[in-house]
Amino acid sequence: MIRLVIADDHAIVREGLKRIVGDAPEVQIVGEAADGNEVLRIVREQEFDVLVQDLSMPGRSGMELIRLVKAERPKLRILVLSMHEEMQYAVRAIKSGASGYLTKESAPGQLVQAIRKIAAGGAFISAEVAEQLALGAMPGATQGAPHHQLTDREFEVFRGLVAGESVTDIGTRLNVSVKTVSTHKANLMHKLGLQNQSELVRYAIRHGLAGEDL
Repeated sequence: MIRLVIADDHAIVREGLKRIVGDAPEVQIVGEAADGNEVLRIVREQEFDVLVQDLSMPGRSGMELIRLVKAERPKLRILVLSMHEEMQYAVRAIKSGASGYLTKESAPGQLVQAIRKIAAGGAFISAEVAEQLALGAMPGATQGAPHHQLTDREFEVFRGLVAGESVTDIGTRLNVSVKTVSTHKANLMHKLGLQNQSELVRYAIRHGLAGEDL
């Protein structure tokens, strides 16, 4: 039996996922969470095998949450289920400790397939993501597009800014000070060679990083 926890801040998404997974007799849903703090509480209090996690939730989220979960439970398998199709999100998620990455546009059958595969110790990623991970591990690998050089925290701030969040909103969501967010903003703008918010949005659109759920 595969014991599963579903984490997504939208109740309707959680219900949909439970219906899909409910068709798999070997999968048992043992918990659900609506934000990152609930995820960490469940990780500390319950025994389960696979966490299906949205990439964008209130509180702890994204790559930070993946790393925190793995620090608490190194053997726990994590499947990221996200609106983001851009390869950069998947590569960062896998590097942070996830075992699989699936977009919410994928066929329902792929979800159960992914859960089964990572529960058995495998990985569930696209061929493109696997190639990027392999290339990045090679000696003398190039950094690719400028946003590939951002740290995970800078990338989180980048996402928030593109989504129209204020520095204060981002600080609240990431549980850090406004000063810290401002420092990350300055660093990422420098790395990307950008001068203002308009240029930042245009950069995001040009590189496919301005999805609806950003």
